[in-house]
Amino acid sequence: MQDASMTILLVEHQQGAQTGLARELTRHGHTVLEAGTAREALALFLTQRPDLLILDVVLPGEDGYWLARQVRDAEGSRWTPIIFLSAQDHELSLWEGIEAGGDDYLIKPISPVVLRAKLHALRRLLNMRNQLIAATEELRAANERLSHLSFVDDLTGLGNRRAFNERLHTQLGQCRREHKPLTLILCDVDHFKRFNDSIGHVEGDQCLQNISRLLRLVCRRPTDFVARYGGEEFGIILPNTPKAGAMTFARALQSLVRTRGLPHPDSPVAEHVTLSGGITTVMPDDDTTVQSLIMRADEALYTAKVQGRNRFFSFEMQLDTTEHLQQGLWAVNSGLGKLTEV
Repeated sequence: MQDASMTILLVEHQQGAQTGLARELTRHGHTVLEAGTAREALALFLTQRPDLLILDVVLPGEDGYWLARQVRDAEGSRWTPIIFLSAQDHELSLWEGIEAGGDDYLIKPISPVVLRAKLHALRRLLNMRNQLIAATEELRAANERLSHLSFVDDLTGLGNRRAFNERLHTQLGQCRREHKPLTLILCDVDHFKRFNDSIGHVEGDQCLQNISRLLRLVCRRPTDFVARYGGEEFGIILPNTPKAGAMTFARALQSLVRTRGLPHPDSPVAEHVTLSGGITTVMPDDDTTVQSLIMRADEALYTAKVQGRNRFFSFEMQLDTTEHLQQGLWAVNSGLGKLTEV
């Protein structure tokens, strides 16, 4: 039974021996690349990446041990079997070959039966290695898919609560180090329960998916992040965004939602789906925490709902000259489309 074909780099400076060995390898179905010096062989190895090297110890210029070491340095994580050829049958030569990176040894003159047995064994090792690599790659891909799914909301395709918390923690630390403002927005669909009760949960799911697409449209910067925080509530993280930028963002979002005009059959606010949102903008210091940001954004969201919904409130934090925390509330009314203080 013939072994699977391999590409074999044969390095032999004696032309007669090279020709005979190449003929034998070809007869068993292998593709043979030939080189007479170590440097020529190294160039072939780097460009052709053969499955196996068979190389003489004695070569013009650098010897076979040098070539083996160069191959091991260049191949990275990919293992290429190396069989040394030598007329010297003693333990020191064998040890030096193994130390240089060789895997096996053939003593000249080479027996065709022994050669084929060696090739068969190495082919089997290569097959097992390839199977292990394939299994490892499948496991890595599966782990990546699992990791991705653990951070993604199934319904909307946005980040989930876990992804939101991790991203907020990361961006808080980065904005703190870079002395840049950070804006957090919590918003939800107004009277979403009445939406579901009036036309059903299937349409409710489609509504959340439509809102998710709109949120993606307004989160244009690579660092902006939007997640489904829970139920009909969404979280938006805007690094390096001051209060004015946050208000501009909120106006753009409200305008987009109003223009889209997704019907809401049982809303006391408008004939279309609307959003209420709470915004907090901070210049993070050592006392700023993820929990405090979420709490303030949630308080602003609650205020927006109390004030009649279909609007965004901003809860700004900044230090005055006495280093006491000042709190300011600002509102964006989607009907008026302008900034008003409350």
